[in-house]
Amino acid sequence: MTLTILISFAIMASLLVISPGPNGLLIAKIVPTSGRNAGLAAVMGFMASFYLQGAFVVFGIAVILVQSATAFTIVKLLGAAYLIYIGVKALLQAIRGEFKVSKTAPAKRTRTIVAAFGEGFLTNILNPKTSMFYLAAVPQFLPLGEVTATNVFLLVFIHSSINGIWFFGMVMLLTKLVGVTQSTAVQRWIKGITGTIFIGFGAKLATLRA
Repeated sequence: MTLTILISFAIMASLLVISPGPNGLLIAKIVPTSGRNAGLAAVMGFMASFYLQGAFVVFGIAVILVQSATAFTIVKLLGAAYLIYIGVKALLQAIRGEFKVSKTAPAKRTRTIVAAFGEGFLTNILNPKTSMFYLAAVPQFLPLGEVTATNVFLLVFIHSSINGIWFFGMVMLLTKLVGVTQSTAVQRWIKGITGTIFIGFGAKLATLRA
């Protein structure tokens, strides 16, 4: 593949990454209550899911998700249910005030590193939009005769790296603002707003058509 093709794909992937979505909301929810390391673990979960979905594309599983109405519906509803679950949980925490805040350090026991990684991973792997993006975009950037697993994963690597850079930066920024974001009032607003939007994303995903 030429450098022009790789740069063009990177531009498209960047637009996808920086557009508002569940990943940014998840980071905004995790960092204030669980700290920087949990936020970074969630980002690693994002990136791990991209490689698995890249493998889906290579082995044709993503094609099945798009062409099989039943398979697509199952994955879609699982993803929607998970997003709505996160949203409802955040709303309940906002209403009940069920979170720890501290002026000196993040409440690290609120969410373990493994749990944060899993949350980031599941938020993406249960969203068929990523597989659909790979199916729609990747073939356009693979010239005839160059459709190989290596080239597919090269494009996945570019997308994953851009995602990591963007959200690592977001984590570091929120960490700097942790003194503000950990106040009880701000936490209620963060939980309430992100919870509502997560439910909205879940409802939108539930109506998504292949």
